[in-house]
Amino acid sequence: MRCTPTARAALVLCAATAGLLSAQGSPARAEPPQPLPRFASWDEVNVLAHGLLQLGRGLREHVERTRGQLGALERRLGACGAACEEPGAPATSPHVPVSPVSRGEAAPDTLRHLQTQLQAQNSRIELLFQKVAQQQQHLEKQNLRIQNLQSQVGLLAPTQVGHRMAKPARRKRLPKVSQLVGHTHNISHVQRLPRDCQELFEEGERQSGLFQIQPQGSLPFLVSCRMTADGGWTVIQRRQDGSVDFNQPWEAYKAGFGDPQGEFWLGLEKVHLILGDRDSHLAVKLQDWEGNAESLQFPVRLGGEDTAYSLQLTAPVASKLGATTVTPSGLSLPFSTWDQDHDLRGDKNCAKSLSGGWWFGSCSHSNLNGQYFHSIPRQRQQRKKGIFWKTWRGRYYPLQATTMLIQPTMAEAAS
Repeated sequence: MRCTPTARAALVLCAATAGLLSAQGSPARAEPPQPLPRFASWDEVNVLAHGLLQLGRGLREHVERTRGQLGALERRLGACGAACEEPGAPATSPHVPVSPVSRGEAAPDTLRHLQTQLQAQNSRIELLFQKVAQQQQHLEKQNLRIQNLQSQVGLLAPTQVGHRMAKPARRKRLPKVSQLVGHTHNISHVQRLPRDCQELFEEGERQSGLFQIQPQGSLPFLVSCRMTADGGWTVIQRRQDGSVDFNQPWEAYKAGFGDPQGEFWLGLEKVHLILGDRDSHLAVKLQDWEGNAESLQFPVRLGGEDTAYSLQLTAPVASKLGATTVTPSGLSLPFSTWDQDHDLRGDKNCAKSLSGGWWFGSCSHSNLNGQYFHSIPRQRQQRKKGIFWKTWRGRYYPLQATTMLIQPTMAEAAS
């Protein structure tokens, strides 16, 4: 018995595939190798990685199909061999006379020889399959790395095409990004970064936008600066469309979250690094759904994590934020979240009862990090969970937009 043409073609294909994998693409001898460029373009790398990945998957599918064909052929040969060994079973066509020797001895020997060859070939295919699987796994990892690098390059792509060139004496403005950037190193280490937006204003910058700053004892990070006639303000919070979920745990409020070009929370630790022990001003801008706006500004200090990032306020402001007992030096309101309760209410967790994280004096005076409502809910209990400032529009009116900004006092900034 001989192998069918299908089996032969499968074996030839397997041998060709093994040869393809073993070949390493040596340069032609007739022509000297040309020097390759040191760097490939992004499109070339992307296309190459995609092609290699498809090649690995195609080889794997080919090996699996070939193994299936050889398995079926082996089963057919095994069935034929069993039939040939049975008494009285014809090994060939009934029209061809076969001697007892060829029927009893030659046919089983031939079948066993073919089965031995198939088993050896099957072992080679198994080894080839393992190599292809390893190569495919490697290619998939490389493809994931390329996708990760591509996303990082996309974050660093400038969004202000045609922006005017900065003057040589002025600090170069960084391109905007879509997410908060922590440890960035895209600025020369020789050039000292500003401590905050006010220092950037004092150096001559007058246009608002995203900038790298580096407070004392901190690594550089990105902030949104608003330049006004009063100086440079660092934006630490913005609510405007409900695109970001502010019902976050303590670690999220500590590190920051959201998009600095849209809704975001800068992060308690970053705010503490910017303010340090300096006297500063906190500006709060509020807007309702009728187009009315309100601006508040009051002096503050912010403690570190050991104080639960307590906001130190003067007596008049502390009273508006829910302080029941105010000393002559003011009051410290610790920050509170649903998983770390530091508010002044002993009978409930304000962050759990309402929503978001905030400097809760009690649960009823203000919460600019509450749930965002596109329309005023009918149920009173639901409205309590919204964004509100009681002394302006009341506790049960969910605001449309808010912005919080900080700036050191001029005397502190000049020192």
